[in-house]
Amino acid sequence: MSFLFSIIIFFLAVVIHEYAHGATAYWLGDRTAKYAGRLTLNPLAHIDPFGTVLLPILLVISRSPVIFGWAKPVPINYWGLRNPKKDILWVGLAGPLANIILAAGLSLLLKMDLAVPTFITQLILQGILINLVLAVFNLIPVPPLDGSRILISILPAGLTKQYAAIERYGFIILFILLYFRFFDYIIWPIVNILLAILKIENSLL
Repeated sequence: MSFLFSIIIFFLAVVIHEYAHGATAYWLGDRTAKYAGRLTLNPLAHIDPFGTVLLPILLVISRSPVIFGWAKPVPINYWGLRNPKKDILWVGLAGPLANIILAAGLSLLLKMDLAVPTFITQLILQGILINLVLAVFNLIPVPPLDGSRILISILPAGLTKQYAAIERYGFIILFILLYFRFFDYIIWPIVNILLAILKIENSLL
């Protein structure tokens, strides 16, 4: 049951993350996600067989201390945005911010001190942690993660194309970072700071 709920919570977090990207792009003038049928909370529209299903299952089975992955990236037409250089920043931030806001909302539920079974409290805590890890992980400035969109918005025009060219090596770079315990040195410290801001004690997780 713990395994099943971990996958469901992760899946819902990813769907909300991708929807936030598409909705923000739509508000800023780009209709690509809508025309592609991705401006929806229907989970089936966002499934990536490896990143959304297989990888999280493998991580849970292997008792990984963290669950992460990705959905199919929402298609964004850079030139469809009203102000491409500025707007891509907000499109990139939208997904991680949606997860942080969701984590904050779940933390408020805990503070309400509702009379709920212990396993419900544990599910809420798990939801907070998964959303925060997903947000921080996606802020890594390695294409195609959201952090790369944010970095593109602030890089000088002459460097943007060169930086975008490393996307073909993006997943190789990510797995190298994971191999060298990037989570231990960067991701977890940031997640712990966010947990402290939300006043969630690590001992509860």
